[in-house]
Amino acid sequence: MPSTTIEQPEDALRVAKRYLRRERLLFGLVIVIVVSLSLLTYVTTSLLPAVVVAAVLVVIARAPILQSKGTVRLQTDTELEAVVNAFSGPTPPVLALQWGVADEVTIEAGIPIYPTSYLLGLRSAEPSVHTRTVTTPNGGQQVELEILVNDKPWATYTARISDADEHTTIDVEYASNRRFGLRRLPQQLLAKRYRDAAIMAQGYTVVERDAHFGL
Repeated sequence: MPSTTIEQPEDALRVAKRYLRRERLLFGLVIVIVVSLSLLTYVTTSLLPAVVVAAVLVVIARAPILQSKGTVRLQTDTELEAVVNAFSGPTPPVLALQWGVADEVTIEAGIPIYPTSYLLGLRSAEPSVHTRTVTTPNGGQQVELEILVNDKPWATYTARISDADEHTTIDVEYASNRRFGLRRLPQQLLAKRYRDAAIMAQGYTVVERDAHFGL
């Protein structure tokens, strides 16, 4: 079945591209630190301890020990139905840093796909978003987003959308389905800043956010 290419919201896309540039610089800095520590060990001792230090640093950096989860409350003047359509569409507002850094956004068999290349094109990943919308007992709407990367569970987002005081309120709960190493912690901290900026660029106010990482 042929795929359809989707246009991403421009304002959020610009924020995501800024994040991507800084994320690449940060990733390069982490590599420089690891290499520098190994070279320092080699200069002050010998080759074998330097190799051991490098191996230990790589294991510590890559060991899957952390898991992210949290909640965020958003508010907008946009009507509930339009918000539900946005969250259940191919570019959900809370996933701006995923679809915004992708090479493109396509629809295949009704599933949004975000093919993404990195390391100068040497590696790639293919996130996809599976969506389910249900009506809550209070008459609101709940949009459930399951993100897969290369067909493996990656994260889940549950957005509860309701009318409140002439505004539409969105309560989002999310959790990663996979653990990540310490090397991803600087990236996660950087993403926290740009994630809210990308959401606000789409017309939402971030009322509160509770994000944390755990073992």
